[in-house]
Amino acid sequence: MNDARASPATQAQQTAVPSSANLDINTDEIMQWIIDLRDPPKREAALLELSKKRDSVPDLPIWLWHSFGTMSALLQEVVAIYPAIMPANLTAAQSNRVCNALALMQCVASHRDTRGPFLHAHIPLYLYPFLHTTKVSRSFEYLRLTSLGVIGALVKTDDKEQLLIVINFLLSTEIIPLCLRIMEQGTELSKTVATFILQKILLDDTGLLYICQTYERFSHVVLILGKMVMKLTREPSVRLLKHVVRCYSRLSDNPTLTIDAPRGQGAAPGQIVKMRASLALKQCLPDQLKDLTFKSLLKEDPSTMNWLRQLLTTLEIDGTILHDEELMPK
Repeated sequence: MNDARASPATQAQQTAVPSSANLDINTDEIMQWIIDLRDPPKREAALLELSKKRDSVPDLPIWLWHSFGTMSALLQEVVAIYPAIMPANLTAAQSNRVCNALALMQCVASHRDTRGPFLHAHIPLYLYPFLHTTKVSRSFEYLRLTSLGVIGALVKTDDKEQLLIVINFLLSTEIIPLCLRIMEQGTELSKTVATFILQKILLDDTGLLYICQTYERFSHVVLILGKMVMKLTREPSVRLLKHVVRCYSRLSDNPTLTIDAPRGQGAAPGQIVKMRASLALKQCLPDQLKDLTFKSLLKEDPSTMNWLRQLLTTLEIDGTILHDEELMPK
């Protein structure tokens, strides 16, 4: 355990002592690469080697965070790429290098002891310019995907207290519209990570209330989810369908939740009416989730079928999919 009162330098020394989980790791080699991050001529090689080790060295996030100048060096790599994204002239070599830096940020964001400080430093905001890009080349897609991975690592925690801090931070930023745009326009992998982030936000009560606070937010989310369902009929993906169904299911979870919806034609300008979110969702749920369109995908993934069954039951929709014998609960 680290002494919370110790200076960052002292904490770095404490964490550098190999734990039982790191006994098979060449700690001296790892530490030299971390030191090399502060040396610009050696940084690229160090980024590459450390990114390869990020899943096999449990204490690497702590070493990265508490070592002198390391996070500053990673931020330098991120900021140095800004001129290459506007105008869009990012090369494959530039993309690979900054993505190695982002991969190290991701491992810091995923560790329970460094997630909070990482968030408190507002480091995720430096990645948002990458999520704003729309160019479809592999270099840009890799950049967006790796940036999404950092945000995904922040929300991928079972610690409810930490998750609430993460959700509150993300809701204070533009992450939801950024994720929605990627969900609509990105590749399957980027869509999957972006939808997972939205799902984790929705699974928190604060996030659900935020989405349903205004009709504009609610309708935008539902509109994009509907477009994704249409796209899935042409380009099936079990993993992506699972996250889409989970988002729909969560939106239907609270039957008493209401949204402020604009009145219909003939109403006074600005006049609104309270509308149950579940009723609004029922009216716009795609038919493809009610019929047998996704039968083959749902046969592959019974858990997604269970979520879909729960969704349709909650919304009181008697879809054809509920009566297919091959998809009946065993």
